Amino acid sequence: MTGLTVCRTRYMSTATKRRVVVTGFGLVTCLGVGVETVWNRLLQGRCGLRRVEGREYEQIPCQVVGRVPCGEAPDEFSRQRVLPSSGARGVTLATAFALAAAEEALTLARWKPQSETERERTGVCIGSGMVALEEIADAAEQLRKGRYRRLSPWFITEILLNNSAGHVSLAHGLRGPNHCVSTACTTGAHAVGDACRFIGHGDADVMVAGGAEACVTPLALAGFSRMRALSTSFNDRPEEASRPFDAQREGFVMSEGAGIVVLEELSHAQQRGATILGEVLGYGLSGDANHITAPSETGDGARRCMEAALRDGGVSVGDVGHVNAHATSTPRGDAAESQAIQKLLGPGTKVTSTKGALGHLQGAAGSVEAIITLKSCQTGLIPPTLNLLHPDTGCDLDYITVSPRRWQAGQKGRRVALTNSFGFGGTNASLCLAEWVS
Repeated sequence: MTGLTVCRTRYMSTATKRRVVVTGFGLVTCLGVGVETVWNRLLQGRCGLRRVEGREYEQIPCQVVGRVPCGEAPDEFSRQRVLPSSGARGVTLATAFALAAAEEALTLARWKPQSETERERTGVCIGSGMVALEEIADAAEQLRKGRYRRLSPWFITEILLNNSAGHVSLAHGLRGPNHCVSTACTTGAHAVGDACRFIGHGDADVMVAGGAEACVTPLALAGFSRMRALSTSFNDRPEEASRPFDAQREGFVMSEGAGIVVLEELSHAQQRGATILGEVLGYGLSGDANHITAPSETGDGARRCMEAALRDGGVSVGDVGHVNAHATSTPRGDAAESQAIQKLLGPGTKVTSTKGALGHLQGAAGSVEAIITLKSCQTGLIPPTLNLLHPDTGCDLDYITVSPRRWQAGQKGRRVALTNSFGFGGTNASLCLAEWVS
């Protein structure tokens, strides 16, 4: 009887949990740098995927990637602009992306904590899906050649997955929870969801959260190619290579970048007069226990994950107006997720995948797509799924193609959406997001 009482108390406590809102976000992607830049280009139907160049890639079957454009223009990434001093030693490219996105997010949020209390109540939760493979390969090569003294003293810190979280914390003096998530392609969504729970449980009032990835390298591309996970038939037409849900889909396209959000406890945001960009209503997790790389054909893990997010947010199925799907452009994965969406939300559900334009950012995918979903909730526009000419999932869903689609507020007067992320190892996450209505 005591056990039942405890369970009931835990369930009821979700009704009084601290509400978490979004007050800032930042993006670094192959479509450009900056949320408004990326958002506008998505609505225009532009694609950031290009053919890779270099002799080191010649033997690899997949020749298409998503690289962040570098330069000095405002919509380009400049490492010098992010890290102007010699104190940048030990900062990987993924961490540099995270620092750029975090700066945009914190600036938009107008949150640069100065007092000891503000810094101690602001935390970081940023992860990556993969370590810096090229640094490991280069270090191993130096040792094989007997060149121990050429090994960088920063080598170990560079390959730690919490490199980004640590450097963002240092850059802004954030002394709250300093956490790192690494759950393959689910990393970004898990980071945002975990950060919400830190706020919900009172560990922090503000969290800087998301994912960063910079794995577009010969070694990583070769490894995924050997798995036969990547697209290989569109090397001469790179903008057509990533085609979620389409009959010609054959694998994903590797991409890089970062997506960072500033999450804040509602009353904290209101008291300081912050502009609220959206709300995180719920967070769901599940495991497939099916195969190390392949999802269950029925999409059972995905369905349970979405159910958990709705339950956590107290949201009914009828309130959800749109799903930003994980949909990486793999035959089995896209079909399984589509089945899960149809089983839970019903035929005709509006679905999109922005991976046709952005490729698959792996550890950063979930947070990047959460930001895009927040913009969709905020503006009432759903970006199109590129290269979706002939849906081939066996499901009767309303896939958004060709041009942006307008969608209306639900029964409770605001737009509510789900965004999904699934990763190798059978790990799943869903975030239930909504526009802010005061």
